[in-house]
Amino acid sequence: VQLVESGGGLVQPGGSLRLSCVVSGFTLDYYTIGWFRQAPGTEREGVSCISSSADSTMYADSVMGRFTTSTDKAKNTVFLQMNSLKPEDTARYYCAAADPSKCAGPNIRRDDYYNWGQGTQVTVSS
Repeated sequence: VQLVESGGGLVQPGGSLRLSCVVSGFTLDYYTIGWFRQAPGTEREGVSCISSSADSTMYADSVMGRFTTSTDKAKNTVFLQMNSLKPEDTARYYCAAADPSKCAGPNIRRDDYYNWGQGTQVTVSS
């Protein structure tokens, strides 16, 4: 089981990035996929999740209305589209898998997730 993130980089405030999480060794039909981020000196926080059926998503309040997560099951890939980026979005972003029922609120709990990727760095700066 492997998850590999990509798509990070340096972007100016107000810009956009799309992160990808390619999974192998399992099918997205049976797992929730979550996105997390961690800045230096802070705890890893949940950003978003998408259910195994892709009909349920959740977002942290800090990214609501700016970030969107989606799935391309044919490519075994989950995306995180990030718009209107702010300097406080700077962090290393990770994807991880969880049981199908884990994108149902009230929070995106780190302890529910396993099989973490290595992360991709996002830096928002002018």
